[in-house]
Amino acid sequence: MTTVSPATAAERTGVSLDTLRYYEREGLIGPIRRSAGGHREYTEDDLFWIGMVTCFREAGLGIADLREFVAMLRADHPPHHRVAFLRDRRAALEQRVDALRRAIGVLDDKIAYFS
Repeated sequence: MTTVSPATAAERTGVSLDTLRYYEREGLIGPIRRSAGGHREYTEDDLFWIGMVTCFREAGLGIADLREFVAMLRADHPPHHRVAFLRDRRAALEQRVDALRRAIGVLDDKIAYFS
């Protein structure tokens, strides 16, 4: 099994070393294997999980939401539970997008007014 160092994992996933440790501490990734010397070694599966968690964070999911979803995945909940969870979060994200579009419209109006 191929593994990478924390620095390489951080570089490949675009998150900081502190964020990697935080995700592990919160139970969102891992457990991360350790070398004989005690150094973290990240697998491709770990990098996938980091990417997924990062994507969900960027979509506005909080740590509690992420813990809930990761628990669903690890406990092998029925797919319809996972789908319902994701649909709920998607609907909330759509509402945020709509609010942002309205805000952009207001800004565009003000830019046009002051131009």
